[in-house]
Amino acid sequence: MYENLTFETILQRILDRISGVDKREGSVVYDVSAPTAIEFQNAYINLEGVLTEAYADTASKEYLIKRCGERGIGIQPATHAVRQGEFNIDVPIGTWFSLNELNYIVEEKIDTGVYKMLCDTAGVVGNAETGSLIPHDYIDGLETAVLTDVLIPGEDEEDVEHLRQRYFNSFDSQAFGGNVADYKEKINAIDGVGGVKIYRAWNGGGTVKAVIIDSTYSKPSTILVDEVQTIIDPTENQGEGLGLAPIGHIVTIAGCGEISVNIQTSIVFQDEWTWETIEPYVNTAIDDYFKELAEEWEEADKNDLIVRISQIETRLLDLEGVLDISDTLLNGVATNLSIDKDSIPIRGTVTNV
Repeated sequence: MYENLTFETILQRILDRISGVDKREGSVVYDVSAPTAIEFQNAYINLEGVLTEAYADTASKEYLIKRCGERGIGIQPATHAVRQGEFNIDVPIGTWFSLNELNYIVEEKIDTGVYKMLCDTAGVVGNAETGSLIPHDYIDGLETAVLTDVLIPGEDEEDVEHLRQRYFNSFDSQAFGGNVADYKEKINAIDGVGGVKIYRAWNGGGTVKAVIIDSTYSKPSTILVDEVQTIIDPTENQGEGLGLAPIGHIVTIAGCGEISVNIQTSIVFQDEWTWETIEPYVNTAIDDYFKELAEEWEEADKNDLIVRISQIETRLLDLEGVLDISDTLLNGVATNLSIDKDSIPIRGTVTNV
């Protein structure tokens, strides 16, 4: 907005208003006016910054957080992953274990020798590794200690652009008293939840069904589903308003399903490439595509996701080693595959013929 108000422009405007004296460079008037022009230029530069930070669509993180605070919206902090630990014996609650650079504490017993393990480092880093755990202190009789499933995914601090979008979304619909926006806002704010779909009167009047996906855009664990159920509407007191759901709402939390997609295709390889050497890259490309579809799951709301043959073939053609591709089938059929609205696709078998 002020890009034309440069030092030279401002200085010339000052000098143009002075007459009858020497205004050449090096003169007293010039030397007095030049520093003033510099300060005015700096003021305009700072004013440009003020205007940028004043609006939510251009504000940087610090000032976007302030703007969001005016509407009661806060940036979602990083959360800690909850993992499953499996041991040959029962271990004490509060015991610490390590796996490479990360530490995990035994938090709660699930079953004999099976425990919830809380990662002490916040963020998605806690979701990644599996393998043998090393105890910090000696435990008599301990022979095996393994970190296995992700029960509640850890999340990084909310991305600035995601926060910005939530701010603008707050103007489109108002969360109030158990309407759809209210349910979505409250359930999405629970650690480990990546998206939710809400269904009214799914089992008669007064009933609500919420189908969730976890924050890694995968099918949520039973532990996460049960935790969300307890927070929203505890099973033993459903409809009594003891959770976040309004009194009289009987809420059922369910996890999204998974539909296995078997893929058959015919690939022509470049020189020195074979199916054995390229198969890992093919699997990764398909997994990435399915992850993108899963990320669209909540936005699709009540519509089915579509697995498209053209998308699969395009992504595989981009791989090094692939010369051509044809005759792709999804679950044995040469057409796009519709995935039930409450499910996400996962890779089944991938064969090259």
